Amino acid sequence: MTDAEQVNRAARPIHLTSELVTRPASSATVHGFLRALRSQGIRSVPEPVALGPDVETLGFLPGASGGDAWYHQHTDAGLASAARLLRQLHDASQRWLPPTDAVWAAHPVDAGDLVYCHGDPGPWNFVWSDHTAVGLIDWDYLHPGPRLDDVAYALQWFAPMRSDEHTLSWHHFPTVPDRLHRIQVFLDAYGDLPPFDVVDTVIARMDATCQLVQQLADQGQEPQQTWVRDGALDRDREEIAWVRRHRALLSPGPR
Repeated sequence: MTDAEQVNRAARPIHLTSELVTRPASSATVHGFLRALRSQGIRSVPEPVALGPDVETLGFLPGASGGDAWYHQHTDAGLASAARLLRQLHDASQRWLPPTDAVWAAHPVDAGDLVYCHGDPGPWNFVWSDHTAVGLIDWDYLHPGPRLDDVAYALQWFAPMRSDEHTLSWHHFPTVPDRLHRIQVFLDAYGDLPPFDVVDTVIARMDATCQLVQQLADQGQEPQQTWVRDGALDRDREEIAWVRRHRALLSPGPR
């Protein structure tokens, strides 16, 4: 388990049974969103069961997630399955009408083609079965925004847009992958996006993540407060600089 996972587990304890997950409460907005997706026949998001002031209960989605997820997305097929699932959920989200008093844990982002973004769609929050993404959990950062808000975040972690050292040690690739190929596989599987500069869009999303982490830390929220105290934002800015330096490795230009 990484240091980040240890901090997150301490701040956000999760209890599992074969059928239910009990975890720190999200919001009535998130529960309403999940119910709306499931009413469309979508079973790749958790079923909301109960919501209290401090904890929530959700239906358990069987499969690998968290630290066990990395290996499932190494193949092109696994990578593409995550992109297709994200696309399906984005499309389905457009049929949801949120309540007028909806509460968003992340900043809403104006967009012409508005969807409801997951906000944290890294490999660890997908549920995997036999190298296929079958679910997406932990919707705490649900917010309205453009598709590219989630797509850019996913590209950072699925490509991954990180150093060779992190790619091998953190993401557990046996060898350094062809990042540009993985970016193209993901985007092709997601499909039908407007033209955009991949690197600039990912950098902007990384910067927005830094701003949100700082804001939550300033509010005293965990694990963000511990992350900031331990220098996470400095490390994140180093990763942004790495992406800038390696533009040619990550994008042939605007799509």
